[in-house]
Amino acid sequence: MSTAPPLTGQVLGQAHHATRAVLDRELAAIGISFAQSVALNLVAAEGGAVRRAALVAAMTAALKAEEPLVAVTVEELLAAGLLTGGPGLALTGPGRAVHERVRAAVATITTRLYADIPAPDLAVAGRVVDLVRRRADAELADAGR
Repeated sequence: MSTAPPLTGQVLGQAHHATRAVLDRELAAIGISFAQSVALNLVAAEGGAVRRAALVAAMTAALKAEEPLVAVTVEELLAAGLLTGGPGLALTGPGRAVHERVRAAVATITTRLYADIPAPDLAVAGRVVDLVRRRADAELADAGR
């Protein structure tokens, strides 16, 4: 019987990259990038409309990306007709449809990958990973001061 590796940044990174590769394959079939899916999700979470500055700030924080790269993603979504607006951005009909396809793909992936993991194990893993994320975010915030 093999033992599980200790939780390290390497183990977290490998799990992230493997899971992200599965998601990226699905997103490519839908015709959008990961960053675009994050933007659509953030707009949908705000009820389908959000101020551009708030979306850029939320994406920058979520993706740990530079603002100019995030702004390009927003422009791509506008050009594709998935978002509309100026200072205030809103999901279009096609944007809502794409967002629903992404949500369905994520739900299917999650069901497959987490299928036989006991709920208590998932709860412990979730708490530990969230704690690591919060500590890393705090370090990044301290470094930015």
